[in-house]
Amino acid sequence: MRVCVLGLGKSGIAVARHSIEAGDEVVIYAGAATPQIRAAAEPFLDEGVEVIFDTEEVVGHYDLCVACPGIPQTGVFYQSARAAADELISEPEYAWRLSPDRWISITGTNGKTTTTALTTHLLRAAGLPAFSCGNIGETMTEAVEHRRAGEILVAEMSSFQLASTVHFKPEIAVLLPITPDHLSWHGSYEAYVQAKMKGFANMDENGAAVVCEEALDEALAADLRSRRIRLVRVGAPHADDALFCDEGVLRARLDGVEQDICRVDELQILGDHNVQDALCAAACALLEGAPVNALKEGMTTFTALEHRFESAGTVGDVSFYNDSKATNVDATIQALSAFDDQEALLLLGGRDKGTDLAPLVAACESAPVAAVFVYGEAEERFAKAFADSTLRCVPCDGMREAFQAACEMSAPGQAVLLSPACASYDEFESFEERGSVFKDLVDAYRKRR
Repeated sequence: MRVCVLGLGKSGIAVARHSIEAGDEVVIYAGAATPQIRAAAEPFLDEGVEVIFDTEEVVGHYDLCVACPGIPQTGVFYQSARAAADELISEPEYAWRLSPDRWISITGTNGKTTTTALTTHLLRAAGLPAFSCGNIGETMTEAVEHRRAGEILVAEMSSFQLASTVHFKPEIAVLLPITPDHLSWHGSYEAYVQAKMKGFANMDENGAAVVCEEALDEALAADLRSRRIRLVRVGAPHADDALFCDEGVLRARLDGVEQDICRVDELQILGDHNVQDALCAAACALLEGAPVNALKEGMTTFTALEHRFESAGTVGDVSFYNDSKATNVDATIQALSAFDDQEALLLLGGRDKGTDLAPLVAACESAPVAAVFVYGEAEERFAKAFADSTLRCVPCDGMREAFQAACEMSAPGQAVLLSPACASYDEFESFEERGSVFKDLVDAYRKRR
């Protein structure tokens, strides 16, 4: 088979390597010849694989093209590949075709990583073999290559990855709430939502959909009913199949049986959004046959993931939280829900996604936020958004300056929160680097005190 690999990120490397080992004739269109991409291409060039740089024109004919998630469907690169190939798919579709059994797909705008990791944690606590993959950890192709017999693959699926799936059919599909994000990639909010819905596209009566109430509309509910797909509603205490929080207790009602899982105050992850993530993860584990007693143990031992509302310690009775993974407005609003009485000094900024900032300003005004510190490419627009607010807004040149200003203004009992509501790419290579720098700043500040 003649295979074209479009892009040479993690997923492109995994697909190219697997296709070569399968005996396919592989051509790689690597994109711009940056030092990083050239380094990734070097092993393939050494093996005599054709690697093409610095062009978006795909020539020749291919039986299959696999596109990396960073390449938008509306772009010239993607459309050129579509014209040159009999079929164009995403890396998750490629991996699923290699091993199509026992997949859990998790998507939504925010909470995907926590829900994926917690689902895997709960399954393992119940003695069920499970492995996280996709946007978390290994690519799906790598996960398939070494999966054990009967292992459940718990896949964090972005809209980019879902958009080019064709036959992908998970056993369980989770839909977390959807809010505007990645609109420049998809072209519209409607296209973004449509991509998210592809997780359900090929399911039948043997599958189950776990859907948060905020994401469930009449059209989706009717579609699932018409195909006899089991619907488990998260946050719907009166539904027949549901998981919900009632008087501080996480509860499940499935097949007419209602069971308590654990108390909210037993969770080590904070905030209403994490309660929702925990309920979705519990739904998946219960549907896979995990007993409730194993779920309680798993729930109470799961800790926050790095860069997702992660405690970075305390200095002089001031708490520090690293929520660098909050790359959009909705994620930052969710983080603020974890603050009841403790005032937060909020660091906002980075590469602006251009979404409406009014809900963020309103959330900051209603939450116990003492001041906001805006920085980076987004500084000017964010400062303008807070211009009429009663909150103090401090413009800063970069995250480091914002951190220093927040520390100087902080008082005992307050918290400094990095929850930027922006991408990191103006100042950092990734949200991981941004979060690591924040934690380094906290450590350096502790040593100076």
